[in-house]
Amino acid sequence: MKNRLNREIFFTEYVSINGIDQFLFHSGTSCDNPVMLFLHGGPGAAKSLFTRVFQQKWEEIYTVVHWDQRGTGKTLTRNPDKLPSIALMLQDLFEVIQYLKRQYHMPKIVLFGHSWGSVLGSVFIKQHPEDVAYYIGAAQVVNMLHNEQVGYNKVKELIEQAGDKKSLKKLEKIGEYPGGKIVFDRAFLQKCEAVRKLQGQYNLALKIDLAIWLAAVTSPIFQLSDISSFKKAFQANQQVLDYLSDFDLTSESAEYQVPVYYVLGECDWQAPFIIAEKYFAEISAPDKNLYIIPGAGHSLMMDQPQLCFEALADIHGKGEQRH
Repeated sequence: MKNRLNREIFFTEYVSINGIDQFLFHSGTSCDNPVMLFLHGGPGAAKSLFTRVFQQKWEEIYTVVHWDQRGTGKTLTRNPDKLPSIALMLQDLFEVIQYLKRQYHMPKIVLFGHSWGSVLGSVFIKQHPEDVAYYIGAAQVVNMLHNEQVGYNKVKELIEQAGDKKSLKKLEKIGEYPGGKIVFDRAFLQKCEAVRKLQGQYNLALKIDLAIWLAAVTSPIFQLSDISSFKKAFQANQQVLDYLSDFDLTSESAEYQVPVYYVLGECDWQAPFIIAEKYFAEISAPDKNLYIIPGAGHSLMMDQPQLCFEALADIHGKGEQRH
């Protein structure tokens, strides 16, 4: 694996976590920097292959560790039959953090959760605030059903404003969406895919284009088996998807014992930023701040890497002041 930026920290490893070997990718410029654990989205959509798109500057202020979660990426390839549940994932996360604390001699770890990772991170910091220096929620998920309702209404509104008869017919064909409860079956997924395509046309949802795939296959850690694991990830994460379908942060106390920072894309209607913004106003935490990134959608780190880094640099500065 070529360390083209000559980073002081640049290696991959499999670590025994909760009974199985799980994949970690470490990158950074100094062992003295705080350690950030990146919780990827999906579930099943590892970001370890995309680090060169957005992460270079992050590594100047953090040691960034990507973890291919159980049921995802290289961890799924190594353990095709060891599939996740929310309980297993939370225990996995606990053990990964304990490992990183020992490895880097750090009392606490910074947790960065993107999309599904923001669900995992938000639940974890309630259970184990003693392990987390602070939490950063990117494309924060608050309520899955509400996400789909608001995102659907937004694209419908824009289609009607544009007088886009072709897209209106597609909406009619989709029918009621998302319904009173999300069930990740074939019928819902077909509707969801159709909605995402329409949202993509109106720049409301993540569009996976050739440049994104090119970034993945030219990653220094890419292997052909990563393509196979990507295809298998949805099925592998079925139990977690069932948990996600009923997820609702507003059903619990908005009181947190660690500093909480949200970084949201102003064009994100996949996990609509207005939902997270409203919930954030209710949060009680030792410190908190909200960053809304203009011109950024659901994958805000890749859409606006410089502006996202500037938000992280500000958050990092707050952390240094607390020390």
